[in-house]
Amino acid sequence: MSESILSNTASYHNNLIEALKNSQKAEAYLKVALEEHEEDKDPEAFLLALRNVAEAQGGMTKLAKKTQLNRQNLYKTLSGRGNPTLDTLDTILHGLGFRLSIETIHAV
Repeated sequence: MSESILSNTASYHNNLIEALKNSQKAEAYLKVALEEHEEDKDPEAFLLALRNVAEAQGGMTKLAKKTQLNRQNLYKTLSGRGNPTLDTLDTILHGLGFRLSIETIHAV
């Protein structure tokens, strides 16, 4: 990879993390990631979104302390291969200041 691409990628990530410090932006980001998961059935983007929000809010160590979950297990759970249980997902979301909710799907 060229240095320019790596520099732009790092800059994008830093800007994203800075934006996700705002709870409203983080909420919108997670909603879009969840909608994408609903369409493609691939949890990786949603788990990445959770990792990014966790990083914006102080990192995995801080999230581990808030949720009383093991930090290494958090990394594994939120990895591309993670498969969190509903209870674990709920705990993580609460630790980030969010919750799961249900809404009606409107038929087109």
